[in-house]
Amino acid sequence: MSRFNLEILLGIILVSVTTVILVIYGFNEEDRMAHESERQQARAIEVGAGLFESNCSGCHGLKGEGITGLCPPLNDGEFFTTRMKEVGWSGSLEDYIISVVASGRAASTRPDEYAGQGSPVMPAWSDKFGGPLREDQIDSISQFVLNWESTALEDVVIEELATPTPSPEEEADPVARGQQVYLDTGCGGCHTIDGLSAGTVGPNQTNIATDAETRIPGMSAEDYILESILDPSAFVVESYPDNVMPKNYNELLEPDEISDLIAFFLSLK
Repeated sequence: MSRFNLEILLGIILVSVTTVILVIYGFNEEDRMAHESERQQARAIEVGAGLFESNCSGCHGLKGEGITGLCPPLNDGEFFTTRMKEVGWSGSLEDYIISVVASGRAASTRPDEYAGQGSPVMPAWSDKFGGPLREDQIDSISQFVLNWESTALEDVVIEELATPTPSPEEEADPVARGQQVYLDTGCGGCHTIDGLSAGTVGPNQTNIATDAETRIPGMSAEDYILESILDPSAFVVESYPDNVMPKNYNELLEPDEISDLIAFFLSLK
């Protein structure tokens, strides 16, 4: 066999082997892509769980159970079956979740049940609208919420967060009352206080009394905190977004609740 013919034979063998490999690979490609898609979705759900806990659980509950009078449940059969029809949404539920998280909500769709915690009742979370989250992070949150569908449709009763009965000592202590206001208002959804909350959207408040003393020369910590509650845009801490914290706490909270909340903050040194 001449060298020329040998080279042709080797070429034919090589092409044949390559074709067989491609055919085998093609048969397995669908399963491989499905497996990769499942892996990516699982990763998105994992990331979304962390983002939800840091940014959303303060208002919607750690398990998506909602907080009575503040924000509605998401881990709920109604959310997955009738919510889009109620609001007139014609797209997919995933698109609805992404849209609401990204741009926020200007007004409550159920003001008789959930007045929300400010105006807007839900801030925009997308960096495109001045929020702190990227598009991929919002997608991950949507995947985490959608992950509840199977259990929500089983009509699983989600245990509501128990509200502890304060002791007489706690009722008489403005610091203890202020801590309860902090928890009830959902402040921990955006702020961290070591041992109490783990929000990351707003500044860490573990030592807020000490920090507030140095923010504005000549302004007391008490006045700084009060002004920050009533007008969150007055003193925006560097590297944190504006227009996320509700601006109507003077309407949502009674004067004595604001006083108690300030007393609680002034204890954090």
